[in-house]
Amino acid sequence: MESPGLSTQDTGNEREDVAKYYDAVASEYYRKYQRENLLGEKYPQNYYRLQLLVQRLAASHAHSIYEVGTGEGTPIAIMARMGFAVAGCDISENMVKLTQAHLQSINADSKRVQWGDIEDSLTTANQLAYGPFDALIAVGVMPHVAKDALALRNMRMFLKEGGKIFVEFRNKLFSLFTFNRYTKDFILNDLLADVADDVRAQVAVELDKRLALDQPPPETRGDGTPRYDTIHAKFHNPFEVTELMEREGFTHPRLHWYHYHPAPPMLENTMQKRFREEAQRLEHSSSWRGYFLCSAFVVEAQAN
Repeated sequence: MESPGLSTQDTGNEREDVAKYYDAVASEYYRKYQRENLLGEKYPQNYYRLQLLVQRLAASHAHSIYEVGTGEGTPIAIMARMGFAVAGCDISENMVKLTQAHLQSINADSKRVQWGDIEDSLTTANQLAYGPFDALIAVGVMPHVAKDALALRNMRMFLKEGGKIFVEFRNKLFSLFTFNRYTKDFILNDLLADVADDVRAQVAVELDKRLALDQPPPETRGDGTPRYDTIHAKFHNPFEVTELMEREGFTHPRLHWYHYHPAPPMLENTMQKRFREEAQRLEHSSSWRGYFLCSAFVVEAQAN
């Protein structure tokens, strides 16, 4: 887990690594949305995120949608089939190609999707001609941006006055339930950030005795491409995120929780099917427990 809060510096190499990672996983990424994987080996959290987005978009009365980070195209294709006018961008060339093919397969305009970096408005400026849009979606994007406020400002340009934005973040507070190295990092660098070093050092000694510091294990990839745990992929504090959204001109922020955990994630391999059954039962709970049991959340807000 990254120690800094909402804004960090990013190097060109880190941005390239993010693009390389998604280029490498593009061909298999659709599996994250498959219903048949609900109780399979890999929990399909993206399936629940997409359910959430479809429900909220249907309730928003939007007619046009811009998606930042289209991935391989499953969400934007579903939205096109729902009757929305769609356009979007992604930082991965391979993801863009797959999205374009996906849209072509349903006779939607694939030219409205292109390569683009939401932190560089010049790379997406030409797509403003398709807007302004009633809604904007950005999922799997904010963990990788270096300048959160800049990214949100660039997203705001695509929206009509009163338009809706749906932005996903990884939940930093979830680390209090993981009991692993992320827990230690959050306690020392966030909760105790203003505490004297000698006190924090003693806390660290006690945490080392009680936490599974070898968890989660590193991701394994044999092709030499970047792993998710090595690319720039940060967490956000939901309390800080709502303040950030309001500072950048979005009102009435509302949090939608997903990817519930019925037990610390280190127990998933031990509990297997029972873990996933209980996780599935908890999805759409929408209670305060999401602050601690969910690894991610979507902020819905309105553009001023």
